[in-house]
Amino acid sequence: MRADFHAHTTYSDGSFLDWMVGAAADAGLSGIGLADHCNVSDRPAMRAHKLRYGYNLDLTYERRREAIETARGETDVEIYDAVEVDYHPTDQADIADFLAEAGFDYAIGSVHEVDGVNVHFPEPFRDRSGGERRAAVDGYFEDLAALVRSELFEIAAHPDIVERNEALRGIAGEDHYRRLAAAFADSRTVPEINAGRVTADYGRFHPCEAFLDVLAEYDVRVTVGTDAHAPQEVRDRVPLLREQLADRGLDPVSPFDV
Repeated sequence: MRADFHAHTTYSDGSFLDWMVGAAADAGLSGIGLADHCNVSDRPAMRAHKLRYGYNLDLTYERRREAIETARGETDVEIYDAVEVDYHPTDQADIADFLAEAGFDYAIGSVHEVDGVNVHFPEPFRDRSGGERRAAVDGYFEDLAALVRSELFEIAAHPDIVERNEALRGIAGEDHYRRLAAAFADSRTVPEINAGRVTADYGRFHPCEAFLDVLAEYDVRVTVGTDAHAPQEVRDRVPLLREQLADRGLDPVSPFDV
């Protein structure tokens, strides 16, 4: 593992840019991708979410780009000017316009929304029937497949993020994984092995082992990201990612090679 292609700074919900770059050096990495959250949707619910949480990289990416240029002159670590964009099929044209205008080094696409609710929140799903929960998970994978087919992104982030939600965990199965693997096999977009919850409550990588097995069957390449929001998360997660890659005999690809 040469580089971490998915980390966050204070330009969304992470830590100071210099701290994240320093942590990459401490972890023995030669590169780090700063992929701050961004949402460009005009839907009222998404505008309200953006105002509340401040994911405004579409307004601040040029300022961050100046900071990256300054930091590049002070370190041997390669710093990639990337973005993590919230994806929903209805927002696809707006996302395409933004990415074409901004010209990032690469783009990560994420589906964080299930039935209009952030997937991290279990409460809205706890009282739903089994059929309704299954429909929510089906909808997540349908939107993720649309993300892959859109060809807007080099990377698809945490491709089974529904597993983080205790009310939706365990519903996804081989049928979901095969549909996604087939979409990845026909796309330039690659899934990432994401360590965003491996040292937290979920305690596992994304995608799960069963999903990785199916991706391997379809000869789908993968990339890697710590999904770190703090320097210590880079330091803690890089060794675990290296171990996971070695255990599975995987050689991750760079988003510049897809």
